Amino acid sequence: MTDLTIRELRTTLLQLPWAADPWLAGHALGATRDLVVVEVVTGSGLAGMGYLHLLNLPLQRTIGACLAEAMAPRLIGRDATEVEGIWQDLWRATLTGGRGGVTMMAQSAIDIALWDVLGKAAGLPLHRLWGHVRSRIPAYGSGCFRGALGEGMAAKAKHYVDQGYRAIKMQAAHIGDWRQDVRNLRLVRDTVGPDVEIMIDINMGWTADQAIIAGRAFQDYDPYWIEEPVTADDFAGYLRCAEALTTRVVGGETHFGRADLKPVLANPRLPILQPDPMRGGLTELRKIATVAETWGMSMAPHLFPELNVHLLASIPNGAWIEQMGLLDDLWVEPPRFEAGHAIAPERPGHGLAFKPEVLRDHVLKG
Repeated sequence: MTDLTIRELRTTLLQLPWAADPWLAGHALGATRDLVVVEVVTGSGLAGMGYLHLLNLPLQRTIGACLAEAMAPRLIGRDATEVEGIWQDLWRATLTGGRGGVTMMAQSAIDIALWDVLGKAAGLPLHRLWGHVRSRIPAYGSGCFRGALGEGMAAKAKHYVDQGYRAIKMQAAHIGDWRQDVRNLRLVRDTVGPDVEIMIDINMGWTADQAIIAGRAFQDYDPYWIEEPVTADDFAGYLRCAEALTTRVVGGETHFGRADLKPVLANPRLPILQPDPMRGGLTELRKIATVAETWGMSMAPHLFPELNVHLLASIPNGAWIEQMGLLDDLWVEPPRFEAGHAIAPERPGHGLAFKPEVLRDHVLKG
């Protein structure tokens, strides 16, 4: 038997420049790519890797301290197969100062690493360890950034369509009057034609009444969904939007696990949920997917296709995978896409490894 006793938790903080990709123009994701990488090392030498991409959150050192002070002492000496037990223990140990935020993100990185260990020990990719459903998942091209303005968003949408994607996502709100967002949508629709799905991301930029007014104007251009129209805590606003609009209203990426999504799950008016693996780990994503299926809701988790492909390949209610390409240049083997679909990898665990130079040359200083 392989010794899966946890002997060490290694944490590396990375700060990298963005890839020299002209299609990243217009993003507002911070000046650098800030990552927290953890390795769970077992007695046999088998190691699992988890990571957090913090986007524009300046919390690397804070999460690193949380991992060292609150998490690592509760891991050492336990068996890596205790994924559920470890999740519950870390949750309860930080309950009075956590329930989300930094502590949830820290334990999410550990959870991802533990599942990687288990997959490697079993010699199976996670989607087969969990119970395979399909190998090809519909993908949408994301990151038609509002900062690129209407013409820039339309050009990037066309770029995705030319690659074979049949769905794209553009941004709205945060840039002025909602009427300009309607004009931007019209431009994108005219560019991609009537047969391409257009998702619209509001990034919590409106109140419910603003979202309803703009959403009704959007309907003339047949959007597929309106995402995060209101702030994460405005559950009543979410429900108001869902009741007032014929366009799908979706969300969930800013919520922390099942507990934070409970009002949405208890009132299943949102047909698609978008939880983030950085806010609960793979363990919570799988549980959210099960509850969502019970209520006829589908899953289109936030970003990180290299991780989310395993969830979506192993559940019956997977709807979409989001591809923005934010980390593709960092992996030894990046996620694979064909004709607008993500292809589930067959490497053991999650199958991800950072290029050696990434870990060697981009450690956060100071």
